[in-house]
Amino acid sequence: MQPYFMPYMGYWQLLAAVDRYVVYDDVNFIKQGWVNRNRILVNGKPGYINVPMLGAGSNRKINEIGVNNDMRLVRKNLRMIGNLYGKAPYYREVSALLEAVLSCGKDNLAEYLTESIKAVCGYLGIGTELVISSSLDKDCSLKGQDKVLEICRLLGADEYYNAIGGRELYSGGAFAEKGISLKFLQTDDLEYAQFGQGFVGNLSIIDVMMFNSVREIKEMLEKYTLVPGA
Repeated sequence: MQPYFMPYMGYWQLLAAVDRYVVYDDVNFIKQGWVNRNRILVNGKPGYINVPMLGAGSNRKINEIGVNNDMRLVRKNLRMIGNLYGKAPYYREVSALLEAVLSCGKDNLAEYLTESIKAVCGYLGIGTELVISSSLDKDCSLKGQDKVLEICRLLGADEYYNAIGGRELYSGGAFAEKGISLKFLQTDDLEYAQFGQGFVGNLSIIDVMMFNSVREIKEMLEKYTLVPGA
């Protein structure tokens, strides 16, 4: 999966469910996607928190884009988080985590996002091995499914999990021909108390961590269904 900024629960379920998780850093950046931003709770509605970038463009790979580490922007994001979540039950613990992530100093977007993934994994006790796609000696002329199959071959995979949204991209038959079982992870309906208002779902893991203990989040990580690839 591409590295996303503080993604939703399904991303972490997928990460926790596998033995090795490939951080797909050498694919093209998608504008208006989830690589550099995610949704948080803003006055009872979804709003955005963004990673300030340098040199972003759809013709550049994620690991070719920079991060603007101006501390004024870091502090602006931290103030926003404080204003929005200062009264959340786990604000103190999570704000310390976010301060470390936002001020990590990595000036490469892929490295910055990988650091954020490691930080959340550490907080939640997820021990999955992370593999950086660009570190693999693979055939970079391959695209889409063929590139994924190449990575699976290099890692000796006999099972490949993807998010449920990838069902239209991958063929179970093509994976089976290579001796690999293809499965898609479907997140169960998850709901938790926020600020006593109507529940707003599919927000960043930031929101999940603000309102739930580590133990509760670990239970959520198990709430999914694996759907066989067709």
